[in-house]
Amino acid sequence: MRILIIEDHSGLAQNLFDYFGRHGHTLDWAADGINGLHLAVTNKYDAIVLDLALPGIDGIEVCRKLRQEANQATPVIMLTARDTVDDRIKGLDIGADDYLVKPFDLKELDSRIRALTRRSQNQWASKTLVVGDLNFNT
Repeated sequence: MRILIIEDHSGLAQNLFDYFGRHGHTLDWAADGINGLHLAVTNKYDAIVLDLALPGIDGIEVCRKLRQEANQATPVIMLTARDTVDDRIKGLDIGADDYLVKPFDLKELDSRIRALTRRSQNQWASKTLVVGDLNFNT
């Protein structure tokens, strides 16, 4: 799986690289919203982990631009210290697929990313279309 980490805290980014790298994932990192947005629109990722408090462009604006201007459907999970219900609602309403508050458990983040990518790749959809007596394996 290829994951983009947009996070300004280098220590946390390194922890994510260590954990996901050990699990066989390929990661890219941007320490600010401008570079993160650039990477997100110029590369293909299976998931994006996005902090909200970023230099340059904040995570809300990065997500909005991804969804509304770039028409990107890549799953986005916001990973942030902003923990109010209003913050979570704003993040989800702007286009995030999930929202996880810091501090967090790496195993939970991994599980949420896998769930998001399963849905985005439609892994649960039936591979067979059935119409009357006709079965069509897609």
